[in-house]
Amino acid sequence: MQILAVIKWLTAAHPLGLCPGFGGVAAASGTPALSLPFSPIKLVVLVAWVYLCLYCVQHVQLTPLVPKNRKGLTNLATLLLGPVMLLVLLVHDIYKTPADERGGTFMMITERLRKMSDRVRSTGLVGSGHPAIKLLDSSGAELRQIYGHGKSTHQDSHVLKLTKEIIYEALQGRASDILIDPRTDSIYTIRYRIDGVLREVRQMDTNTCQAVVNSIKAVSSMDIAEKRRPQDGAFLAKMNEDSASFRVASAGVLNGEKLSIRVLNQNAGMFKLENIGLTEKQRNIIKNAVSKPSGMILMCGPTGSGKTTTLYAMLNSIDFYTRNVITVEDPIEYVLANTSQIEVNPRADITFAKSLRSILRQDPDVICVGEIRDEETAKIALQASQTGHLVLATIHSSSAASALIRLLDLGVSSLLLSSGLSMVVSQRLVRRLCKFCKAPAQLSGRQIQDFKKRNINYANIKQAVGCDYCLESGYYGRTAIYDILTLDDDIKANIANNTLSITRLRKEGDQRGKSNLQKQGLLRVVSGITSIEELSRVLG
Repeated sequence: MQILAVIKWLTAAHPLGLCPGFGGVAAASGTPALSLPFSPIKLVVLVAWVYLCLYCVQHVQLTPLVPKNRKGLTNLATLLLGPVMLLVLLVHDIYKTPADERGGTFMMITERLRKMSDRVRSTGLVGSGHPAIKLLDSSGAELRQIYGHGKSTHQDSHVLKLTKEIIYEALQGRASDILIDPRTDSIYTIRYRIDGVLREVRQMDTNTCQAVVNSIKAVSSMDIAEKRRPQDGAFLAKMNEDSASFRVASAGVLNGEKLSIRVLNQNAGMFKLENIGLTEKQRNIIKNAVSKPSGMILMCGPTGSGKTTTLYAMLNSIDFYTRNVITVEDPIEYVLANTSQIEVNPRADITFAKSLRSILRQDPDVICVGEIRDEETAKIALQASQTGHLVLATIHSSSAASALIRLLDLGVSSLLLSSGLSMVVSQRLVRRLCKFCKAPAQLSGRQIQDFKKRNINYANIKQAVGCDYCLESGYYGRTAIYDILTLDDDIKANIANNTLSITRLRKEGDQRGKSNLQKQGLLRVVSGITSIEELSRVLG
């Protein structure tokens, strides 16, 4: 009888009869309204909430914000609280982020939610060997169309999936380089350089890995048949709405062919002077130098020390609308809006020196030189700094003093060097301790005594531990330490008059530069940003 009553109620003529549970509205016939034991609207909301909670559990299960031993409890809390629990985790993560890395709170929450959604969407794909990533050559053709001329066999499909997985995992792991090396006649190794340190992630048999190497060479527009002579190439990877550029170099080595893939920093153009590790005093010195109409600011440091990133941060502090900015780079790592960027191409006879000559006829206010490699480039850059142009450039050297010696060794005259160069900035990158697993450092008695003698508070010194978030390394991300040498009138006069001893400059300058870098690094150590071991690894 109850079922018949429900059917009769649903088929009532009056439309208000479809809304039970909200005051017991009567049907048009005058029949008393039927009271159901539930509200359809409340039921829909309940089902939607359950599905939302399950979706949030997926996010929490994949996020590194929660340690493994607390995943079960967190998942249970998320089942009850849903998005509220997810929001609490995100806010906690933002709170633990260093102040110099924070942006707007809303933007940070949005960015983290986007990354977590991408991870959830791609988890099933990656696990089944189909990462949500496309590899494209310079013309925009996809890897599947290039490799095997679009006629992929089952074996080819396996190779393509494996190639995509290697690139995808490198991007997810924040790798700056991918190295594919033959270890023996039968084994290849694949290593990622993450935060400046190499980690072996895979071992593969020679036949499979050679096929992977060929697929990467194919999408990089390199000759697959040539395995002995060095080659260079490039390709692009697209994943959802993001993209990344790669520079590839091959070389014939013992037991096979080696492949080195550089992941170009797509975020370099987003860095500002405020978030690259400069102290307030250093930031003001550099801002003052960049605001001048002429002069040369030289960035120096070993390979992989972040010189280009700092260069982009300096460029981002310039008003592109009032100053004509032209760059010469090898390669262009990030597209800067409202600037003119030239990429070096030796095959097309486009070199740093030739590009600089043409730039001077383009009425530039600011010239950025990706790297000074030869005498001609150095001379043109220094001459440009004397004729009303601000020049930003990089050079490979171990210290600011060594940069001066390097320019003199390239054949630059002392008079030109003294009149054109304004500032030399030397830098290094140290890894940041993982914010989720760092622990108080276990200092030896000798270290404690040393800190006490120097009146240094060692209470906040931390050490690396390792967790899922940092891939058991104990470190996540890097920050820079700087030594800034401003060429005052006395130094310029000594250089111009050749009264500056190169031997003395090399010895005392290197010691001074290392001492300043150690001082800046020690400030990071006592602040709990990096560890004593990491500082020793970088500076010796």
